[in-house]
Amino acid sequence: MNLTPIWGSLTVFIICPLLGGLPLIDWITYTLTGRHLSKLGTGNISVSAAFYHGGKLAGITAVLSEAAKGVIAVLLARAFFPSGSVWEIIAIIALVIGRYWMGKSAGTTNAVWGIVAHDPIAAALVWLISLISFTIIRDRLLGKYGALVLLTVIIALRNPNQPEYGVATFALASLLAGIYQNIPDDLDLASNTEQSSSNKMFRFFQGDKSIITLDSKLKAQEVGQKAANLALLKQLGYSVAQGWVLRPGDDLKAIVEILNPTPKSPLIVRSSAIGEDSPTSSAAGQYISILDVTNKKELESAIVDCQASYLQSSAMEYRRHQDQSEESMAVLIQRQIEGVYSGVAFSRDPVDRFNDSVVIEALPGKATKIVSGKFTPQRYRVAIPEVDLAQEKSITVTQENIRDDGVDIPIGIIESVALLAREMEDLFEGIPQDLEWTYDGEKIWLLQVRSITTLQPIWTRRIAAEVIPGKIRPLTWSINQPLTCGVWGKLFAVVLGDRARDLNFEETATLHFASAYFNVTLLGTIFRRMGLPPESLEFLTRGAKFSKPPLMSTIKNLPGLWRLLKREWKLGKQFKSDRLKLFDPILSAIEEQPAAELSPTEIIDRIDTILGLLDKVTYYNILAPLSLAIRQGILKVDDTELNYTKTPEVAAVSALAEVANQARKLLATEKITLDSCASLFAHIAENSEGETILNRFNLWLDRYGYLSEVATDIAIPRWRDKPGIPREMLAQFFFDSHGTKKAESTSDKTTQSLKAKLVQKRLNLKGIVAQIYNKLLANLRWSFLALEQHWLDRNLINNSGDIFFLELEEIITVVENPDGEIARQLSSIIEQRQQQWLQERELTSIPRLVYGKPDFSTWKTPSVLDSQTTFKGIGTSGGQIEGVVKIISSLQNTGAIDRQTIIIVPYTDAGWSPLLARAGGLISEVGGRLSHGAIVAREYNIPAVMDVANATKLFQDGQRVRINGQTGLVEILD
Repeated sequence: MNLTPIWGSLTVFIICPLLGGLPLIDWITYTLTGRHLSKLGTGNISVSAAFYHGGKLAGITAVLSEAAKGVIAVLLARAFFPSGSVWEIIAIIALVIGRYWMGKSAGTTNAVWGIVAHDPIAAALVWLISLISFTIIRDRLLGKYGALVLLTVIIALRNPNQPEYGVATFALASLLAGIYQNIPDDLDLASNTEQSSSNKMFRFFQGDKSIITLDSKLKAQEVGQKAANLALLKQLGYSVAQGWVLRPGDDLKAIVEILNPTPKSPLIVRSSAIGEDSPTSSAAGQYISILDVTNKKELESAIVDCQASYLQSSAMEYRRHQDQSEESMAVLIQRQIEGVYSGVAFSRDPVDRFNDSVVIEALPGKATKIVSGKFTPQRYRVAIPEVDLAQEKSITVTQENIRDDGVDIPIGIIESVALLAREMEDLFEGIPQDLEWTYDGEKIWLLQVRSITTLQPIWTRRIAAEVIPGKIRPLTWSINQPLTCGVWGKLFAVVLGDRARDLNFEETATLHFASAYFNVTLLGTIFRRMGLPPESLEFLTRGAKFSKPPLMSTIKNLPGLWRLLKREWKLGKQFKSDRLKLFDPILSAIEEQPAAELSPTEIIDRIDTILGLLDKVTYYNILAPLSLAIRQGILKVDDTELNYTKTPEVAAVSALAEVANQARKLLATEKITLDSCASLFAHIAENSEGETILNRFNLWLDRYGYLSEVATDIAIPRWRDKPGIPREMLAQFFFDSHGTKKAESTSDKTTQSLKAKLVQKRLNLKGIVAQIYNKLLANLRWSFLALEQHWLDRNLINNSGDIFFLELEEIITVVENPDGEIARQLSSIIEQRQQQWLQERELTSIPRLVYGKPDFSTWKTPSVLDSQTTFKGIGTSGGQIEGVVKIISSLQNTGAIDRQTIIIVPYTDAGWSPLLARAGGLISEVGGRLSHGAIVAREYNIPAVMDVANATKLFQDGQRVRINGQTGLVEILD
């Protein structure tokens, strides 16, 4: 038996890929220069990278080594198969696969020289025809892909009776084309004309087509953010000077040839490096700009100097400090505007992060005088109040310093620049912007627009305030933050796939002012990678309507969306399985043995068990409401078609109202006066049949005692911890027959359409998941309280509730080592954190958006304008009502409520439901259509408006207001 073909195929499929992946270029460059290509630039170990990072000698040696690989692959195949066989092409394919798989480069040089060794005549024909064609067409992209088509056709024509040659060559061409789409073009990696000799052969083919202008749609990854931003603004109609862009690797002589600067029409040459002016790195002052370029010689010199500034030691050190990869430098050339007044503007104050004004610095003359630091500009602060509905508010300009020259910038120009700055912020997805501008006597020109990197990331209270409301203690946050961020990270990773590798989902949320905030900057990055439109980010920052993604982005994300859809479809079945195997059995076991009976070590084991369950159930607690919203939106099912009676917040209220109604029947025949909760329970206890009512109430408390006014915060007492709160709720229902009737008569929709049933399944699932989630959190709280009692007995801590000012890892450490350093420092740790938390708790209002890392001590509560009478929120339950305001900040002090009362609350959780059953309307500072308050309001058919910022401070008890639950409008009537 002839084993030669077998050994030959093994050589081709094993040795050739290994040969391709052999990092000879990296070794050569490191030997000659001491630099590892895998750790520089894009990380590609390519010929052009060797030229760029290692110089000509490294580049030329790299070319020879890669050419040798191609020839060796063909010779290896030839050692086992006849000369010129199709196995030689297959060997080249295997070589290229290994080159891409292990070396992360295209392998073009390998393929070219492999084809030369395989069929030199075909290689020569491809080169000759390409040269003739591309001399006329002069398009590099067409040249690159056209050569692959030519290669396939010529090889096939030279082997007309052997179709396998055409098939193999087509596979090689397709492989290379696919690789070109997935990795940066090697020809674009070099930063200027002196750094890549491999570019020289292509510059002729580029011709005039390599010259691009700001009138084109430009990509930041190709020409830098500065040029891309200006091109976008020019297309949108803003005043941007005419400009040209020299891409990395393009021939500067071509652009010098077409431009003709003169003393009367000078040009300015500016950097537009890849990575410069990005949302996280401005690179301000790192690269040079050359003004007053008046002839071609100066223009050529200015371009070279600008490119060279990319390699200056200070610029390279800056990029290392910012953890930026080594990319390349594009050069931006623009017509120079002779400004009468010029300056810079910040859409948000980069120093005073809580000041909502636009900050402008301006001087007579050119804008470079401002950024040079050699002149003291005039500084202005411009207040632009948010326009509320139809009310018009004037812009206020304050000049903060007076210059000695006595030259004042016209206020009209300052106001226009301020409005322009806010327009730029809105245009760039709500991210604060830094503008360079100049006024030429007729109009304001934009010279540069970039993000203010020191105000990153942006944090929003929207949604976060609903998920984790109130002032949060350290223990709660040390548990909730990793749970929430981890699950959201997993879901986003499902959709994004490999595009999520560099994202740190642990930064999804943080605490400011002892309050939860979500990371708008990170979410914006996620949205962009998902292909969602910019307006989607406004949904988080300003409450705009969520926009549908474009068709192309949906197609691009189809694999991820399909994975998410499969999870959504299996959600109910998967939860049922986990509930039967995990949630119900473990919860039952936990509830059978109180935590107070356990030792500290056993309590920690229980806490670990609960946290493991919470990690699983948090996934359902996030995906179930998301699935509900998606189904309801796609199937267009109205809220009125759904049955909310199985949700914990509605079921608990209905059951409590039923107990109150039975108590009313029991005492109906007694001629007594009841005026308080205490007197009610006293009369029930004295009644011969009152024990039945008390037993029913206690059974209700056992069933729903895990609820509280903030179920997600384990530091907040549950109803079981403070039974006085639910006893007061029962009394309120007893005295309010209307509220009791409304709570008992919740809708039970037995007949539903097929679409409504599909949505109802997710609503029911959401309710069951919420019940288990809240029960686990309640038992987690009771476990920490049991541990705290052990510590109180040992005098490790001083007061009840102190444990909630510690973090989870600290608690575990103390249990494992009760005599360790942390155990000895517990009192000081608790005291310090408690003082800060008490200070932050006293803040009557906090900003909805926070920029960067603010200092809470500098925050000042904004004053409320007395003249404002109309406010806009999110309408979540239809209907309109006029009533009297009652502000309720806590369930412990609610007072009298009737159908004419419009209650105003800071947030709503399941524990607030009994209030809504008795109220006529609801206004909440936070929340949306799926919040607890919205769900209960719709069930009880009362108008509700959510997301009215600082509502508990804007209104006063006794005011008469009108709310519209459809439009979200709230009007003060007196």
